[in-house]
Amino acid sequence: MAQPVSDDKPVAVTVAVVAYASADTLARCLERLAAQTFRDFELVLVDNASPEGEAQAVAFPGVRRIENAENLGFAVACNQAARAGIGRWLVLLNPDAYPEPDWLEQLIAGAGRHSNVRSFTSRQVLDEDTSLLDGLGDVMSAPGIPYRGGYLTPDPGDTPEGEVFSPCGAAMMIDREMFLSMGGFDESFFCYCEDVDLGYRLQLAGEPTVLVPGAVVRHVGSASSGGPKSEFAVFHGNRNRFWVVLKDTPALLLPVVLPLHLAAVAYVSLRGPNRRYLPVVLRAYRAALAGLGGVLKSRRAVQRSRRASALAIARAMTWNPKDLAVRRPVIRAPSR
Repeated sequence: MAQPVSDDKPVAVTVAVVAYASADTLARCLERLAAQTFRDFELVLVDNASPEGEAQAVAFPGVRRIENAENLGFAVACNQAARAGIGRWLVLLNPDAYPEPDWLEQLIAGAGRHSNVRSFTSRQVLDEDTSLLDGLGDVMSAPGIPYRGGYLTPDPGDTPEGEVFSPCGAAMMIDREMFLSMGGFDESFFCYCEDVDLGYRLQLAGEPTVLVPGAVVRHVGSASSGGPKSEFAVFHGNRNRFWVVLKDTPALLLPVVLPLHLAAVAYVSLRGPNRRYLPVVLRAYRAALAGLGGVLKSRRAVQRSRRASALAIARAMTWNPKDLAVRRPVIRAPSR
C-alpha cells in the first residue's frame, strides 16, 4: 500500500485520479496503484460529481479527496489535484488505466536518468490485448492532427527511450511546480487534447517530454465518455484540436498548418462511415469559432513567452503523411 500522508511529511509524487462515471474501472485502477513497488506517493482523488458516486467509497491510505458539485471537466479536476498535492512530481492516471507494479518506479528512474527533463510519458498497451499499443507518447502531424504513437499496432517491445512531442494525460509525470506555473491544463478544453495543448506549450517553452518505455500501463480508453466515436468525444476532439492549432502553432507555421488541418478534417469527415458524424463535427467548429476570442487571447500569451524557434517546433512535428496514416511512433534521441 502507499504510505499514509500527513501535511508535514513531504512525498516525492502526487498521483491524481479523476473519477467520473468510472464505476467499472476505478477499483481496479486503485488496486494496481496500491500494488506499486515505489511507495513514496500520495493519492489525490477528484470526484467530478460522478453519477455513480464511486469515488466516495474509496478507502486508500492518506487519500486526499476533492468532491465537486458538478462535472467541471478533466482539465479543471487535474488542476485542482495539482494545487492540492504536495509531491515534487505530479502523476496523472486515468481511472481506466491499470499500471504495472513497477510503473512509478520506472518513471522516477527515468527522471533520474534525465535530470534536466521535467515531463515524462508512459508506454500504454491495450487492456484487452496487451500485444497491441495504445500509445508511445503523442505525435503532432503537419496538419495539426495529434495522435498516439503506434495506436492499435503491435507492441515492438524494444522501444527506445527518447523524446516525443507531448505526453498522454492517461499516464504521465510532470514537475508539479512547472505544471502550475504554466497554468496547468487549459480549462476551456473541458477534456480531450488538453494534454496535447500542454505538451505543445512545453515544446514552445523548450521543455522536452521523454517516453519511458519501461513504465507500462494497460489502458481501456474513453471508458467514461462512451468510447472514441461517441458524440461527446467527436465534438470535443474536433473543437479542441482546432483550438490547439490556433493557439499554439507559431506564426511562421500557421499559414501551412491551418489549411492542412481544415483539409484533413474535411477529408476524414466526408469518408464513408464518418459521414454520420458530420453534424457533430460542424457543431464542434461552430463552438470553436464562438470561443475564438478566448483562444486568440491565450495565443498571444503563449506566443509571447515562446522560447523555441518555429524551426525547432517544425522539427518536433512529423511532416510525413504516412506517419499519420499508420500512426507511426515518432521518438527522437534525448536532447538533454
